[in-house]
Parts: sequence; structure tokens; C-alpha cells
Amino acid sequence: MNFSQAEYDLRCEWGVEGLRALQPTSNAIVIVDVLSFSTAVDIALSKGASVLPYGWKDESATRFAAEHGAILGGGRKESARYTLSPASLRSIPAGTRLVLPSPNGSTLAFGATGVPTFTACLRNAQAVAKQAATLGARIAVIPAGERWHDGGLRPCLEDWICAGAVLAGLPGEPSPEAEMAIASFARFHQDLLETLSRCGSGRELVEAGFKIDVELAAEYAVSNVAPVLADGQFVDGSRR
Repeated sequence: MNFSQAEYDLRCEWGVEGLRALQPTSNAIVIVDVLSFSTAVDIALSKGASVLPYGWKDESATRFAAEHGAILGGGRKESARYTLSPASLRSIPAGTRLVLPSPNGSTLAFGATGVPTFTACLRNAQAVAKQAATLGARIAVIPAGERWHDGGLRPCLEDWICAGAVLAGLPGEPSPEAEMAIASFARFHQDLLETLSRCGSGRELVEAGFKIDVELAAEYAVSNVAPVLADGQFVDGSRR
């Protein structure tokens, strides 16, 4: 139990192993993947669509989408109409069911079971915190992180900041890990666009021609959507 942070109300740990460690003793889970799964989900849901997480972008994803009557989204650089680029989802029609595979946030969400699970970005961090707090005092926030070329977890600044934004909106005693995330948000929240544009993940997107995605992801508290998993898809929990 050393890594469960079970003695604290507010917990924070990275990636798949963090999810496994914190999930059993938590009333709710919040997965954070700012660039870009969580931001894409927020924008899709704000347009009345729903998002089905899936862990792999291969032939099984095509079958999964077909079995669920959904459209399969593409990677940011693919030619699909709807992709992991949040900007591509600003015109998605209401009622669309979108499978959105990603190796980070979507994979974590696809593997979450048994506990109410949200996904949060900077746009909706306050709304998600408010909704999660209705489920109990023990909230675990899981920053997804990015991947190194060898597949290993790369903790990233944007997810750390957003985890702190969620935790800062919750009552209860934070673990030291949660306190560090909150401190990160406090340090950078006045300069989110500048910070996200200059950090490693943001620079990668800007240099690849996706500056608009960084701009959308850096918007703080502009959305009341609280994405929560229900029957395998993210829907707006604030309307339930």
C-alpha cells in the first residue's frame, strides 16, 4: 500500500502503473492528457458528440468502431476528417460517436474499470473537479504523460500543470504528490499559452504545424463539460 496514497483524499500519480496503484482506493479517477486526447474529448462533447476511448490504432480499432456504430478517428497527421487534433473536432456534428485511439489518455481510459472515470484538460478542469467531488472525497488524478521513442513514459509539464488545476478545485487533504501538482499549476496558470508553447510537447506541435491545437489546449476554464465514462464512452457528466 506504500504507493496507493490511500491515507490522503487527493492523490496524483503517473500513467498506467499510477492508475493501477490509486484506482482501488479512490471514489473517482481523473485522467489528464492535455496534448491532446483530453482536449479533443472536451471539444467533441461540447458539440454534442461522444467519444469512445480505445488503446490501439490498428485493424482492431476499425472493428471496434464498426461494432459500436462509431466513426474511427485518425492520428493528428492522418487524412481522416476527425483526428486527435482538437481543431479538427470543432465542427463535429451532434450525435456523432467517435472512436479516438491514443497511446496515452485514451489507453488509460480504455483500461479503467470499476471506478467512475473522467478525463480533464485545462479547458474544463474546474467543471471536472466539481463533478468528481460529488462522488466522494477520495479523488485520484492521473497525468498520462507522453512517450519516448522507446515507448517509455515521459512525464510532461502540460499534464502536471493540468493535474494541479483539477486538484486545486477539490476539497480534502492532498498527498505530497498532489501538492506538487497544485504548486505547478499555481506557478504557471497565469502564462499557460506561453508555457505550453515553450515546453517540449508544445514545441513539437508548433513545429509540426499544429499551433492552433496548443492554443486550444491552453485555454483555461472556458468549458463546463465534465467528460465521464458511461457504457464505454465519454459523455458530458454535467448533464447527467
